[in-house]
Amino acid sequence: MTGSSAAPAVDLRDLRISVDGTSILAGVDLTVATGEWVTVIGPNGAGKSTLLRAVGGLLPAPDAVRLFGTPIGGLRRRDRARVVATVAQSPVVPPGMAVLDYVLLGRTPYIPPLGRESAADLAVVHEVLDRLDLAGFHARELATLSGGERQRVFLARALAQGATLLLLDEPTSALDIGHQQEVLELVDQLRRTHGLTVLATMHDLSIAGEYADRMVLLAAGRVVAVGTPREVLTDRLLAEHYRASVRVVDGEHGPLVVPVRPRRQ
Repeated sequence: MTGSSAAPAVDLRDLRISVDGTSILAGVDLTVATGEWVTVIGPNGAGKSTLLRAVGGLLPAPDAVRLFGTPIGGLRRRDRARVVATVAQSPVVPPGMAVLDYVLLGRTPYIPPLGRESAADLAVVHEVLDRLDLAGFHARELATLSGGERQRVFLARALAQGATLLLLDEPTSALDIGHQQEVLELVDQLRRTHGLTVLATMHDLSIAGEYADRMVLLAAGRVVAVGTPREVLTDRLLAEHYRASVRVVDGEHGPLVVPVRPRRQ
């Protein structure tokens, strides 16, 4: 892979995406430094998931996206999969698939065509399962797991890829608050100990603000604010772009967004 070691993990320049003639992203610029956690927020339809899909190479934007200094159009699919891993909102899981087999799918970029996984591939998967406290789940079917356990398995598959850039699309949307914290604490721990870079989208503004180094507010396909959580999560910006009545309270790890009922006229 080419590019300077000092190059940002993600560099977007004038990213434009249209679907069926409708503009979804209208010229987005964004830089994510290596090791940084950046969370993209915004109202429904703002283009958050589309941005993640473009960074992951699932939507064509060959000239607008650079990963670690290399234009994404210059990366073969297998090479891209060794650099960036995505945890989707609701990954498709084949019926009856066991945890070990699902996490092994993360090793696909390293297995030759028509080949089988090696002992080294299995060792990576077992190490990841141990790290995520899933060692006793090898033979369990994913369908039998709780929401928090399944989310850990989805994360395990992404980590098994060996990628250093994690794209998390609403990683806690189906979880209760305890499992939300469990998953996000795990991601943050892995980021710090393994030098991962995280680009996430999240709906829960309070929990997003507690974990992100920086936040990006998207509205109508454009970046309307970028900065620390305290700079982006303000009464004015949230009222303007979410059309919501909220009160922002300063918390220990970041601002907390509390919905309040609008005053009756």
